[in-house]
Order: sequence, then structure tokens, then C-alpha cells
Amino acid sequence: MIKVVDVHKSYTKENETIKGVSFEVHEGQIFGLLGPNGAGKTTLMQMIATLMKPTSGQILIDGLSADKNLLDIHRKIGFLTNEIKLDPMSTPNNLFDFFAELYDIPANELKDRRDQSFARFGIAPFADKRINELSTGMKQKISIAISLIHNPPVIIFDEPTNGLDILTSKQVTDYLKELKEQGHAIILSTHIFSVAEELCDEIAILVDGRIAAQGTVEQLVKQAEAENFEKAFFKIYVANHVE
Repeated sequence: MIKVVDVHKSYTKENETIKGVSFEVHEGQIFGLLGPNGAGKTTLMQMIATLMKPTSGQILIDGLSADKNLLDIHRKIGFLTNEIKLDPMSTPNNLFDFFAELYDIPANELKDRRDQSFARFGIAPFADKRINELSTGMKQKISIAISLIHNPPVIIFDEPTNGLDILTSKQVTDYLKELKEQGHAIILSTHIFSVAEELCDEIAILVDGRIAAQGTVEQLVKQAEAENFEKAFFKIYVANHVE
């Protein structure tokens, strides 16, 4: 569903942020990008979500390239980042209606989708409150609801649990597991070891814009000859990071 082939991204001739990254994400798989701040995770996610063009290389979503099939790709992906800014004067109901119209969701389906989504995340009691009156966790849950309003086969989440309390984080991770079981292809970036271990079928460790290692948690631990995943990450990072 997602194919990234030798992708590079440079903002200047002297500053290459992504340095030849390649990987694939398949249906019913959660693929994790793990790395420290500044490793290039967000830049890579934004390119996959078509918000930014690679300097070179190719990114395909369900076999489609953004150069020729941008609208079709947008209908196939849901993208969530913690930098999403919801209209502070709007309400969850109004936002849901607005995005439903953008994605041409039929009126006879809208109520069921709203009811199901709002019930899952406990949004219903706040449906007519202004966004600026809501907590950070509730805003994140509303962002998820509208990002996935069109039930996209490909889901791109950049730090989906960052800044959330324990209960909200569990709601989000449980939902991602359900989406995986439904056959969605999911890519998520994180710097939280427990999230990566719990959710990801495969993990790419990104260091200085390159994939330093890739595999399952067990494979990465074995490759690094470490006692656990956290220690494996640090060994891989130290071996590949250039000061």
C-alpha cells in the first residue's frame, strides 16, 4: 500500500534531511518509524502524505504517484499530526460536517459515522462546544475522528500519542490495533519505545536521515546483541550517529 523508494529530501545543497530511505508498508500492518527529534521522521511522514515533495526518489500509495494522482491519493490516506490546528471557534459537529462534505460522504451515512466515531472517543458530550474550550486530549481525539472520516485504507500518524494522558493514549493505541485488524496499512512515527513495541509489526530506526536498522522488535534486539529493545535502539543509534 505504501512504497518508499530511495527518497531524498534537501532544503539546501548543504542540508540533506532524508538520505536515501526505502521501505514498504502492507495491508494489515503497522510500520513504525522510531528515532530522536531531528532524525527526519516528520519530514518523511509529510512527504508520504503529499504535503511535501521529495528532492528525488519515489513514493507510491496503492501504486499511485502524487505527481499524477494527487486527488485519488488524498482519498486513500488519512494523515494526523500533533501540529494539526483545529478552528478554535468551530465545534466537533461543524468540523465533522465540513470534512464529510470535502470527502463527498453521502448524507445517509453521515449520522452513523458521526455517532460511531463520537461514541468511541467520548466526543458526543462535547459535540457543540467550541474547540478552544476543550482539553488537549479531546482535541486529539477530534483530530483522529475527522482524519479518518472517509475510512481511508492508508493511515499516516505522526506521534499519535504525544502529549496525551494515559487513558487517552490507550484509546488511541487500541483503535490503531482495531484498524490494523480491519486491514488498514498504518505508518506511525514515534519516539516512545513502549508504543513502538506494543503496536508495530516492523520498525525502521531512523538516524540522521537514514534507516540505520529495520525489522521486528526481536530482530532488532538480536541484531544489536542487546538485552531489550530500548538498549538495542541506543546501541544502533550510537553506532550510526555522526556528531
